[in-house]
Amino acid sequence: MMRLGDDALMRQGPGGPSDPSRHGQLGVSTSGQGAGGGGGTGAAVQARRLTKRFGDFTAVDAVDFDIHVGEAFGFLGANGAGKTSTMRMIACLSPISGGTLQVLGLDPMRDGPQIRSRIGLVPQEDTLDLELTVRDNLYLYGRYFGLPKKQLRERVEELLEFARLTERADERVDPLSGGMRRRLTIARALVSSPSLVILDEPTTGLDPQARHLLWDRLYRLKREGVTLVITTHYMDEAEQLCDRLVVMDAGRIAAAGSPRELIEQWSTREVVELRFEPEGHQVHGDRLADLAQRVEVLPDRLLLYTDEGDATLDAVRSRGASPIAALVRRATLEDVFLHLTGRSLVD
Repeated sequence: MMRLGDDALMRQGPGGPSDPSRHGQLGVSTSGQGAGGGGGTGAAVQARRLTKRFGDFTAVDAVDFDIHVGEAFGFLGANGAGKTSTMRMIACLSPISGGTLQVLGLDPMRDGPQIRSRIGLVPQEDTLDLELTVRDNLYLYGRYFGLPKKQLRERVEELLEFARLTERADERVDPLSGGMRRRLTIARALVSSPSLVILDEPTTGLDPQARHLLWDRLYRLKREGVTLVITTHYMDEAEQLCDRLVVMDAGRIAAAGSPRELIEQWSTREVVELRFEPEGHQVHGDRLADLAQRVEVLPDRLLLYTDEGDATLDAVRSRGASPIAALVRRATLEDVFLHLTGRSLVD
C-alpha cells in the first residue's frame, strides 16, 4: 500500500498557519474559506466523478462523495481498492486524472500549497526522527510551517498534554512504545492547527489499550470541530469512529452511509454462527437455508443471517441439528464489508 507521507508536506514549506487567537482548546482552526467554513455545515471535501489513473490502470474510477465539516469520514476497502489513492488526491500529494475535487473550498490543482498548509497527515508508518526527543520532533516539524518561536513553544506544550506525553517530552523517540509513537505522530500532524486531518490506518499494530486511548484522542479532536478522514482495516474502529463511510472495491464505491445504515441495508439485524464437523458445514447449510435470509458456508463455520437470532437457533435445534458450538451476535460492519468485497485474499 502506498503511504501518504508527511515528508512531501514538509517539503512544501510554510503555508500561512492560522492565527491562534481564533482557535479552540487545541488551537484547531474552525474558520476557513468557502466550503471549509466551521460550524459543522458544508463540505470540507467534495468529489464528483473523481478519477485516478496510473498508465492503463484505473485506481479510482469516477467516484462521488462529500465529506462534511466536523465529521469523521471513513474509507474502507481491501488492498488495491483505491482508498489510499483517493486520500492522496485529497492531501494534494497526487494529481487527479479526471473529474473534480474541492478540498476546504479550494482546487487542489491550483491551490495545493494553501490546502496543504491547512491539513494534517498521519501516515500508516511513523516517520518520526528517532534520535530526537519527543518535544524536539514537534518543535522541528512546527518550524516547517514558519510558526513564531513563542507560539510554537506554547503549541508544543499543548500537544504534549493532548497526546499524554508530557512526562516523556525530553526522552528520545527510539525507546517509546508503538502507542506512544502513534500519539506523537498524531500530535505532530496537529502542529499547524489543521482543520482537516487525514489518518491512514492510525492504529495498525497497536494493542487494545493503545487503540482505545487513540480513539479517545480522535473523539476529542472531532468534538473540537476537526474534520477527520480515516482509512482502517479494523471494522470495529470504523464503527466507533466514523459518522459516515464508503466501502470501495476495485476503484469504485460499493456502498455509502453511516455504519448503522450500511448494516441495515446490507445485512440482517443478527447473525447465528454454527460450528459442525468440518465436512458437515455444506450439508447443514443446504438443510437450514430456508431458516435465514442468507446463509454463508465457511470452512470453519456456518453463518445464518437473520433478524431473530434466538428464534433461528431454536429452529435449527428443532430440526435435529447439533452444532459443536453456537453463537448469536449482532451484525457488524465486518459482515457488510465481506458481503460487498468478498472473502478472497487480495494482494
